[in-house]
Amino acid sequence: MNAETRRPLLLAIAAASVLSVGGLAWLARALLIPADQAAGTSLLELLNDTRRQRAMDQENRPRPAAPPAHEPWVSPLRQACPIREPELQQRLANLMDDLDQRRRRIRIDPTNYGQRFRRDVFGNRLDPTPRLVVLHETVYGLSSAINTFKTAHPNDDDQVSYHTLIGLDGTVVDTVDPSKRAFGAGYSAFQGRWAMTNRRVSGSINNFSLHLSLESPLDGENEAPGHSGYTQAQYDALAVVLTDWMQRYPIPVEAITTHRHVDMGRERADPRSFDWNQLRLRLAALDVIC
Repeated sequence: MNAETRRPLLLAIAAASVLSVGGLAWLARALLIPADQAAGTSLLELLNDTRRQRAMDQENRPRPAAPPAHEPWVSPLRQACPIREPELQQRLANLMDDLDQRRRRIRIDPTNYGQRFRRDVFGNRLDPTPRLVVLHETVYGLSSAINTFKTAHPNDDDQVSYHTLIGLDGTVVDTVDPSKRAFGAGYSAFQGRWAMTNRRVSGSINNFSLHLSLESPLDGENEAPGHSGYTQAQYDALAVVLTDWMQRYPIPVEAITTHRHVDMGRERADPRSFDWNQLRLRLAALDVIC
């Protein structure tokens, strides 16, 4: 190798040496280790120190407060198994096959939904995977709910949305993609779990929940404790949407609950006049339970 060939190689080796020393010094400063001490420390040791420091930082982070004491949820869907009706099974199987074609997808204002958080307000890791379904009702008509979701709400207190709406005729309307966070329940918890993602709110289940709202009948457009109830078409559509979600996400049947139950402010009553037996019959027919 002649002198002209050796010169670039020697320069490259020298530059790599400087970078290595500089890299060690930088890593040492990150770990508060004197640079001269780091020069005699192996890169593996420094990396291990970095991991230990990160673990200590994670342990020292403030932990979110647990939700206040709340009565446990006992799923009405785990009662005695109903007899499967062949006609109902066939009808629901047909609805499952046509679900994707029957769904309407509507774009709503971005102020009314958000990304799912992967860390809470303290920096602790969160699992944003949907693993809870909360049932609601619209109180007013389907179009009224959609118009509300399409309207911009810069104020946090006014923001609201559900992932899916089901009309009285069984129409399925998707307004928020399940990968996103709908604003269905503010101050809320389920079975001792919530996520603190907003410093203005103690905690909420929104980050790991899916929200579904049933259109209320006309006699339910008020604050009365009950109304005439939901239609057979709504229960059919509800059953197939829930089955679809439970097949896509780790949602057990015990994690299908109501806004009334998760609301920690004790202000919500929805869905009023909900017939759990109607849903249980359909989920059994779809082989989701029993």
